[in-house]
Amino acid sequence: MRDEFERIFGAAPSGVWAAPGRVNLIGEHTDYNEGFVLPIALPQAVRVAAAPRSDGRLRLYSAQGDDVVTDLLVDRLAPGAVTSWAGYPAGVVWALREAGHRIGGADLYFDSDVPTGAGLSSSAALECAVAVAFRDLYQLELTSAELALLAQRAENDFAGVPCGVMDQMASSSCVEGAALFLDTRPQPSAGGTPTQPSDRGTSAGGTPTQPATVLNYRQVPFRPAEQGLALLVIDTRVKHDLGDGAYATLRAGCERAAELLGLAALRDLSAEALPAALAVLDGHPGELGPLVRHVVTEDERVVRAVELLDKGDFAALGPILTAGHASLRDDFKVSCAETDLAADTAVAAGALGARMTGGGFGGSVIALVPQELATAVEEAVEAAFLAAGWAAPKVFATVAAAGARRLD
Repeated sequence: MRDEFERIFGAAPSGVWAAPGRVNLIGEHTDYNEGFVLPIALPQAVRVAAAPRSDGRLRLYSAQGDDVVTDLLVDRLAPGAVTSWAGYPAGVVWALREAGHRIGGADLYFDSDVPTGAGLSSSAALECAVAVAFRDLYQLELTSAELALLAQRAENDFAGVPCGVMDQMASSSCVEGAALFLDTRPQPSAGGTPTQPSDRGTSAGGTPTQPATVLNYRQVPFRPAEQGLALLVIDTRVKHDLGDGAYATLRAGCERAAELLGLAALRDLSAEALPAALAVLDGHPGELGPLVRHVVTEDERVVRAVELLDKGDFAALGPILTAGHASLRDDFKVSCAETDLAADTAVAAGALGARMTGGGFGGSVIALVPQELATAVEEAVEAAFLAAGWAAPKVFATVAAAGARRLD
């Protein structure tokens, strides 16, 4: 990284930072409904070599790009001004300035082994790598959760993707050997406690001009290998793009349903009240009921998964994964033929459970598998894709890795 930075920019970098992609174990499309999520960070990461600049220029180069340096002016960054991959790192710089932080420009060299379009949050990894680098380059007093919220704002307001905060929190705040149990509802920092179990609150979102809020989360042990299990990631190679409008349509549907039900967010609807809520929504246009059913039951699945992991019963997580996939497929309708085949085939070949992970419309499937069956599951999925006439998926085992950090 240092050598390539110097080759491109003509001087040595100040340091090298990294931020990982993520796999979400359970809790899909719940974060923008102020619900619960349970992601882990991946070993695969975006790495950035960086050095500050005093002339207000932001120069960006990616080893996975087109061998061109993108040259921007920090004080001219605005939503819509950068439409390529460079919009994600530029958006973070814009968000930092919008929040009132005193920063200048930088030279940034990126390299990544996080698959793009695979539902593994390559964009959040890119954003969080920039955020943690700028934090250190400009000596900013920011927690990992504050960095996540700034990165989320970059994706929402600069890149135009209305995502929740899960991906950025996973990339910034996960720790090795644990899953992140995150309550995505912001709480006022002055007081109050979360309505679900959470042993730690982290100040997040505070800026010189805005009141601080708290995101409540805790780390839950996740080391399935200790019980003879492996977590496989099956990248179907079906690319998805959350900026194409489908994601925004789903979010708008959830928000409309909450409005019709008189709720601040769907997180406020209990399982007991779900049947009555579905009856109310039957009288309104649009298929809002299935969206609501998924969010309510998915929040329940997250809470149940955390209970099991706290007990060390990793194997019992399997049926929860499979139930989550069925809900995403049938109620949210964000699965596709490839992810359905991967999940179904994995379970038939011996996986304890499997589901698509990420926003949907392609991407990856995760499968919890006895280690002795991992190869058989991989081969079964590859054979099923071959029989369907599709390109072979990329399958790899993963572990819970560390969040954003300085490497050198």
